[in-house]
Amino acid sequence: MTAICIQYLKPGTKFRLACEPNLTGTLVTCTGCSATVRLHGGMRDVEFEDHDGQPRRFRAASGRTTTWALATLVEPILYPEDDQSSNHEEFDMSTKTATKKTGTKKAAKASAKGKTTAKAKAPKEKANGKLSALDAAAKVLGEGKEPMNTKAMIEAMAAKGYWTSPGGKTPHATLYSAILREIDTKGSDARFKKTERGMFALKS
Repeated sequence: MTAICIQYLKPGTKFRLACEPNLTGTLVTCTGCSATVRLHGGMRDVEFEDHDGQPRRFRAASGRTTTWALATLVEPILYPEDDQSSNHEEFDMSTKTATKKTGTKKAAKASAKGKTTAKAKAPKEKANGKLSALDAAAKVLGEGKEPMNTKAMIEAMAAKGYWTSPGGKTPHATLYSAILREIDTKGSDARFKKTERGMFALKS
C-alpha cells in the first residue's frame, strides 16, 4: 500500500507507520502544524525519519494520544466510512440473528400452543372403556347398513355391549335429541343424516 503524509488522512482513519508497520494508530485530528494520533499496542520507543529525512523519536503507548509532524509517512489501514460500514454490517447481522431467533421462539410457542389446543380438544377416554351414546349409535348404524330409529339403536347398543343406559327412563329420546343436535351444529361434518321421520343413517 502506498505511504502518504498523515495530514492527508481523514480523522478517524486507522493507519500503520510506513517505516515500522508494527506500530498502528488512529488519526484524531489535524491542525495547521501537527497531527494528533491515538496509538495502539504496548509502550515502546520509536525512532523514524519523516519524508524530509529528519530523524524523529517518541515513546508509543497503548491508548496514548500524541502529536506527529504533518509530513509523517503512514499507510492507511481502515477509513472511517469502512469502519462505519463494518459496524453497520455487524449490527445488521446481529439484528437478523436476533430476529431469526425470536421468530424461531415464536414459531415454537405457536406450535406448542397448537399442540396444547389439539390435546385439549381430543376426546377423553372413558374410565370404563365404553363408547359414548353417540359413538355407539354411529357404530351400530355402520354395522347395520340400514336406517334405524333411536329405540332400535339403544337396544342394539346394549345387546352388543357398546353402551347401556345409566338408568334414564327414556334413553332413546335423549339419543334422538343428541343426534339432531350434532346434525344441527356440525352440518356437513355431522356423522348422521335423517332419512325419514324418526329414522337415521350414517352419511356415506
